[in-house]
Order: sequence, then C-alpha cells, then structure tokens
Amino acid sequence: MGSLTVPVESPKLYQIDALLRSAFRAPLPGGDAHRRLAPKPRPGWRPGVVPDHATPAAALVLLYPLDDAPHVLLTVRAGRLGKHAGQVSFPGGLIDAGESVRDAALREAFEEVGLDPAAVRVAGALSPLYITVSNFAIHPVAGVAASTPRLRPSAAEVARLLPAPLAALADPANLRRGTRWRGDLPCDVPYFEVRNERVWGATAMVLAELLTLLDLAPRNPW
Repeated sequence: MGSLTVPVESPKLYQIDALLRSAFRAPLPGGDAHRRLAPKPRPGWRPGVVPDHATPAAALVLLYPLDDAPHVLLTVRAGRLGKHAGQVSFPGGLIDAGESVRDAALREAFEEVGLDPAAVRVAGALSPLYITVSNFAIHPVAGVAASTPRLRPSAAEVARLLPAPLAALADPANLRRGTRWRGDLPCDVPYFEVRNERVWGATAMVLAELLTLLDLAPRNPW
C-alpha cells in the first residue's frame, strides 16, 4: 500500500454519526459540492440536475472504524466489468423495480463486499448525481458501522477493497489535479490520492459532499 499524508484531525465515529444526523435535517450542499470536484469540461452535466431518462442506481457511502480511525469504504472495480472497470467506486448498482434507494444500496453492498446490512445504521441520502458517460443517476446513501465489519469482496465485481482514511481525504495534500483524455478532448480532473489510487469523477464528487457535511469541505482545487 502507498503512503498517505494524514496530518488532519478527523472527527471520531460517534461525532460523525451526530454530524450526519444534524446535516440531514438541513438542505444538502449537493451541486455546489459536486461542482468543486467535477472534471472540466463535463459535457451534458449541470450541477444538481438529474434528467428523467437517467437510469437510477444506488451506492453505499459507509463510514466505519479501522485501526482506531474513521474510514470510508471504497472499492477498485474488477477489470472485467464493462462500465467504469478498474475505477475506484462505492459499493453500488442498479435499483430493482419496487426497491427503495436504501434497500438497493444495502443489497448491493452485501453482494459486492459481503457487508451485513444489519451492521449499518443508515444516516440518510446524499444528493443524487448524474453520470453523463453511463447515463446513470447515482443515489448515494450514507451509513455508519459501529465496529469494523467483516467483508468478503466478490471477485466478479471487486478487484480489491480500498479503505480510505477520512483524515487523508480531508488533507489538502491528498487533493490533486491531473489530465484525462476523452477521445481528442483533454479533461482537467481533480482527484484524491488514496493508497496509490486516483479517486476521481463521480466518486470524488460524492466524497466532496460527504466531507462538506462533516465540516471537512475540500479546498477548491481550481
């Protein structure tokens, strides 16, 4: 695993739970937080707007203790997956007919990483985010596990787990910018550096809202 710069004092898990409970009673930062870490240009995307034709999907944003510090559960997607293969993401997937966002997020986390739904206290729903390249509308659900969960990642969907220390995500030294290419079009991409992986795109944008709710809003990378 790569080294991380972690000088930031992050809140304890019980403080995180209380902060989230309070934050979900107020309007969410949504598009403003997403815009901060959105790649530029991002054709077809407008902050806070989810088209009716988008395919709904759910994701679980899990905060849990690991080595006595709060972490966010991320995964590196298996290379055989057609969409977003090899990228860093939250456990998640399509919402089945008649299924709630909450239930879909917990089901997908169980299927992908073996997370017991009973181990998660769902805090609330973060702002939905439209992903233009896949036409998905991601509905992130924030949850907290009081103890380190036993995880069994599915080899078909997950290349490896990527536990992200909350303090590392909040550290300005780990927020950087790079360039990715879409055909002949260069894109300026903000990303978090986590254990030698670049966390960018929709995952970084959702993390920006989570950090904002926890009073750890990332600096403006522009």
